[in-house]
Amino acid sequence: MSYFFAKTVDGTAEDAIARVKTALAAKGFGVLSEIDVAATLKAKLGFDMAPYVILGACNPQYAHRALQIEPRIGTMLPCNVIVRELSPGKVEIAAIDPVASMQAVENEGLAAVAGPVRTMLQDVVTAL
Repeated sequence: MSYFFAKTVDGTAEDAIARVKTALAAKGFGVLSEIDVAATLKAKLGFDMAPYVILGACNPQYAHRALQIEPRIGTMLPCNVIVRELSPGKVEIAAIDPVASMQAVENEGLAAVAGPVRTMLQDVVTAL
């Protein structure tokens, strides 16, 4: 089982980030964090790389349910979605597969939360 699902789209990373945020919002997700990996590596290490951003997405209803089932599941939240430039005009959007990540936790109750979240994240990626 893969730990993510992805799609390559045409456009810039900036446009893709905006599209991802809109698609996430339509599925009830907020973006709690936005990490510009390329800018951080440039500032800390002097390393140049193509645009690469990690969006920390959270659907509050499902996060709440997961926390009720498994209080330490916050160590695996939020759901990360990456936007990275593959080449000029080509951008990959990839999202974590929550079903795959939750398999590491020995709590069968999480499947009832991870399954719907997986479907919503797949819908987001597919719709882009």
